[in-house]
Amino acid sequence: MAEPIILTKEGKQKLEDELELRLTKTRQEISERLKAAIAMGDLSENSEYDEAKNAQSFNEGRILERQNILKNVQVIEDIQKSKANNDGKNVVTLGKVVTLQDMETGDEEQYTVVGTQEADPMADPPRISNVSPVGSAILSQEAGTVVTITTAAGEFKYKIIEIK
Repeated sequence: MAEPIILTKEGKQKLEDELELRLTKTRQEISERLKAAIAMGDLSENSEYDEAKNAQSFNEGRILERQNILKNVQVIEDIQKSKANNDGKNVVTLGKVVTLQDMETGDEEQYTVVGTQEADPMADPPRISNVSPVGSAILSQEAGTVVTITTAAGEFKYKIIEIK
C-alpha cells in the first residue's frame, strides 16, 4: 500500500474540484481543439494539432496524478480524531496554526502545519510541511515548549507561544 498523503479537508476538495474540471470541461475543450485541427487537413505540419495533442497528454497525466493522490489521501481532521490527546493538552498537530517566538531575537512568526502536498511558504500564514525542519521539530509539542530547529543555516531555538 502506498504512503498516505495528508491533506486538509479544503486541500482534498480542491483536488477533487480540479479532477472534475479536467475530466469534464478541459477534456471537452481539448477534444474540440483536436477535431478542429484534424479538419484542417495535413497533420504532419499542423502546429494546432501538435499543441492540442500536447495539452491532451498533459491533462491526462494530471488526471492520473490527481486520481492517485485521492486514492491515498488521509484528511487531517481524521488523523486528529484518531490520535486524540486524552489528557486535554493542546499539542501541535496537522492543521494547527502555531505561533513561534525566536529565542534569540524575540520575533514571533505564525505557521500552519500541513502535509507535503499543501505546503505553501507564500500563504498567510505560511503553510509548512510536517516533514520540514520547523514542522517536524514542533509536531506533537505543547505550548510553552522550547524546540531546537536544525537547518542548513544552523540551529535555532523557538518557543511555542500559541497553538490554534
